[in-house]
Amino acid sequence: MNEPAEKTGSSGRMSSLRSLFSAITVLLLVAVSGTLVGLAYIRGKEAAIERVNAEMHSFSDRLVGRLEVLSGDTTALVGLVASVANSFLAPPTERMDDKVTALREALARSPHIDGLYAGYPDGSFFQAVSLRDEAWRSLLDPPDGATLAIRAVGATDQGKAQLHLLFFDADGKKIGPDRLAYSAFDPRTRPWYRLAVDKTSPVAFGPYAMYTTGALGVSISQAHKGNGKIVIGADVVLNQITDFLRQERLTPDSIALVADNRDKLILHSDPVIMNRILSSKLERDLDDTVDSDPLMSAMKRAHPALGTLAFIDVNDRTYVVMATAIESALLFSGYTAVIAAPLDELMASANRDAVQGLTIAGTVVLLAIACALVLARMITQSLRQLTASANRLQNLDFSTPIDVSSRVREISTLGNAMNRARDAIFSFALYVPKELVRRGMESGEFSGRTARRQEVTALFTDIYDFTTISERHAPEEVVSMLSEYFDILNEAVKAEGGTIIQFLGDSIFAMWNAPAPDERHAEKACRCALSMEGRLEAFNAKQKALGLPAFRTRFGIHTGPAVVGSVGARDRLQYTAMGDTINVASRLEGLNKTYGTEVLASAAVVAQCGGWIRFRPLGEVHVKGRETALEVFEVVGAKDDL
Repeated sequence: MNEPAEKTGSSGRMSSLRSLFSAITVLLLVAVSGTLVGLAYIRGKEAAIERVNAEMHSFSDRLVGRLEVLSGDTTALVGLVASVANSFLAPPTERMDDKVTALREALARSPHIDGLYAGYPDGSFFQAVSLRDEAWRSLLDPPDGATLAIRAVGATDQGKAQLHLLFFDADGKKIGPDRLAYSAFDPRTRPWYRLAVDKTSPVAFGPYAMYTTGALGVSISQAHKGNGKIVIGADVVLNQITDFLRQERLTPDSIALVADNRDKLILHSDPVIMNRILSSKLERDLDDTVDSDPLMSAMKRAHPALGTLAFIDVNDRTYVVMATAIESALLFSGYTAVIAAPLDELMASANRDAVQGLTIAGTVVLLAIACALVLARMITQSLRQLTASANRLQNLDFSTPIDVSSRVREISTLGNAMNRARDAIFSFALYVPKELVRRGMESGEFSGRTARRQEVTALFTDIYDFTTISERHAPEEVVSMLSEYFDILNEAVKAEGGTIIQFLGDSIFAMWNAPAPDERHAEKACRCALSMEGRLEAFNAKQKALGLPAFRTRFGIHTGPAVVGSVGARDRLQYTAMGDTINVASRLEGLNKTYGTEVLASAAVVAQCGGWIRFRPLGEVHVKGRETALEVFEVVGAKDDL
């Protein structure tokens, strides 16, 4: 089959879209060739910004990664002790060897952990402390060779808390005698105990300056699996993080900090500010420190968006700032990491050509805009026409041919292709009701092989003794009569807002409340059946006048839930409804033979019509496929007929 010839534009020779773009590109290249120096600056500046962005993201990722490692290792260790070490279910001074064995190796392998401990509901306490920290050694005065200290607090007979202090070497051997003292420490008053007791997952508290060592730390704790009142905890020292912030600065004058969810400083790369944070023990605001630093004060006012670069001017100097949300497993979750670096240090080489580069860039942009306007003027009119034609096709409007004249070959070819598509859709629309397609698209029903359950009203029709009519007349004559008959039924269904789902031989299956919702679906189905009766009287009178048989029609109407949607094979779908409601409507149509009626409806239809339709009760009947009896009514008229 030959392809139809492409229409040419009204002004002569046709040009391809590629040729037009090529010509414009050449013109732009000629214009740009004199501006390479400026473009080099722009590209260098963009590359520098991208590099800064990547470096800042990398810094944030590494910071979060370190926090995740600390959090993951500590959480796993606390969770292991809380789940497996049943020795902690015993009082602190009992099963001492098992407790020491469980904690000694953990502390040796985790240098970031200051101590592991357990708090009990009676106020007793058990703690293992690594003696690698000089602050602990100074406080406890351990014997030579001791690497681990155990502090066990239990209640005496007199009700006073007694502290047992034991020391062990690197091999786990006990050194020296037990030291005894009284202690006022009660773990039940500590936040790490109160937050974790009876909880099934680990919790974190802090950061805070530790009472003994003065180091910045966080407590991670979890209730023991065997007894939710016993809490296992660990103190995490954050020296690694503060060292990282200080050592990994992007430039000499850049800073890095961590703030909590109330914008309070937690960590800072400047040792002086970090010492102020530690000395405050986070018990009072550090706003005086922030306000005294112009850069931090400016960042606090700007409040940059997370994950994007921001530029802040401080004392005639521009800083590039990026804030990143910390979403680690547990430590600092919900806190914010902020990095700030001077722009002049990041892009020193690019700044020399800034003025010249911006001027040249502006010129190039103006040229590009001018060319773009010319090109847009050439193609916009044709594209508007094609868009209008496409909108008409979407609305299934085939009355207007698609006639788009253009000098651009691709646009003209597209217009011809849309004309062929219009012809194909028009032919297809003869087999699929346009109203069904339109309503289905509006309601979103046509989205593949999907279905949903909803209430519908179904109407089935059938012609009395159609088999005999078909046998007594030629096929062409039968098709002609049946086509006119279906036109009448289709007009009646459309007039009442329904949709014909299927033509079934000499019958139709129509439906209301799907695909488009309709609150009066049952009433409209009854009105449709009454309207069909009236229209068919005129049709049958015409048939008799021509010596042709009358089409006596039966109707069945039922309302109820059905599975509605598109079913079928991957490349052939049908929109339909299935279920007991549809089957009952079909059975009601057949029951007209029994009752000598034309329109039968169920009690569910009567309940929906609200008095607008007149019915005659016929009693109950058992229909095929249902165990319960069905109350049947004859539809005899509508209220507006009274």
